[in-house]
Amino acid sequence: MRSLSEVKVGETATVVRLHGEGAVKRRIMDMGITKGVSIYVRKVAPLGDPFEVTVRGYELSLRKADAEMIEIE
Repeated sequence: MRSLSEVKVGETATVVRLHGEGAVKRRIMDMGITKGVSIYVRKVAPLGDPFEVTVRGYELSLRKADAEMIEIE
């Protein structure tokens, strides 16, 4: 399994599956991150947290813990 937290700046990945449960998973889905969507990694903070990504045409910041719940291909 490869997670979004492993993607390098400038790369695009496709979501395969969301891990996690309840409110955390719901919050990720509410941000537009669902199965099959493409995510472009724009920036990563110097210490690796947070990530800035582009999803469905808008910018979004994700914590590393949330990015690790997003399985990509």
